[in-house]
Amino acid sequence: MPAGHPQIDKARALRPMVGAASPENDDIRKLTAPVVSALLDGGFFHMLKPKSVGGMELKPIHFTQVTEALASADASTGWVVCQSNGCSMSAAYLAPEVAQEIFGPKNGILAWGPAGGPTTAHRVPGGYRLNGSWKFASGSQNATWLGAHVVVAETGTLMTFLFPKSSVPMTDIWHTVGLRGTASNQYDVKDLFVPEAYAMYRDDPKHRTYDGLLYRFTSGQLYSIGFAGVGLGIARGMIDAFLELPATKVARGASRPMRDNNVVQSQFAQSEAQWRSARVFLHDVVEKAWDNVERNGEMTLEDRTMIRLASTWAIQQSRTVVNTLYHATGSVAVFEENPFERRLRDMHTVAQQAQGRQLHFETVGQIMLGMAPENAF
Repeated sequence: MPAGHPQIDKARALRPMVGAASPENDDIRKLTAPVVSALLDGGFFHMLKPKSVGGMELKPIHFTQVTEALASADASTGWVVCQSNGCSMSAAYLAPEVAQEIFGPKNGILAWGPAGGPTTAHRVPGGYRLNGSWKFASGSQNATWLGAHVVVAETGTLMTFLFPKSSVPMTDIWHTVGLRGTASNQYDVKDLFVPEAYAMYRDDPKHRTYDGLLYRFTSGQLYSIGFAGVGLGIARGMIDAFLELPATKVARGASRPMRDNNVVQSQFAQSEAQWRSARVFLHDVVEKAWDNVERNGEMTLEDRTMIRLASTWAIQQSRTVVNTLYHATGSVAVFEENPFERRLRDMHTVAQQAQGRQLHFETVGQIMLGMAPENAF
């Protein structure tokens, strides 16, 4: 088991406050002001930033445990922290003065999302002209900057463009089944000029301006690792909530307490085993990849493949755990005053996102069988 980190302890200490705010996060569809303030004060948006801009350069094994701890109390909080930190890895691909401008302030937070329709970027003197809309910008409520990934018409290359959130309108589209507190809204860009210095080639080693070991991982890989932690956190929260049910609780139509039911006993034990094994697998893969980066300066193809497999597996196993215990809980699980229905909704929303999709298993299988993968991983 890897050594702990003070940031993990800080995340665990926040759980009572974060958990108490979870219903309000859902109601207002963004994180409450006290939660955001606590995250800012605790440095939770600085974990993957370079030390050159005041960041922690937190090891991936510690990062996933932070998102797990926060998500065990409230999935939306864990999700926003993961997404914002993945975006902040952009600082390693910008000129130092630009990175400092965007990420140096305590509230220097970047959000972005995939394109929500046609997008264009044209080369013009001194920079680029941008048009389009982007959705699913998790954490946009807290962001001071936004980003857009667009293929430049003149070169055919994919670039990421950064601009102040205040320069474009936001649209509230986030009416969802789960992860309601993430404020994953839409932003629309019309004829926006982005100076050259605020355009970058994300995750391209040739354009890296800061060479810490953490940035041998891509932002996509840290998303995978962090969101796997979110899934594990939701499942852990469900397990713990199940344990808090009264020992005398009797399911409707049953003749004895639920905990005396042999099926429930077996399902609970298997759920704990599924959670622990998925977590150990993820941690083992992440630590091996980090060791290879430390020793050799880069990870192997096996490292990259196993990160994808372990992350997806952790999310899918977490969904199985949540489903099993939700149904084992009985009718009490459907009421909003209990934590079960919200965790079910949040977990299924996590599993619907790109990091949890079943297609990744096909990709990993193709690589393991010596075939060229059909999809990016």
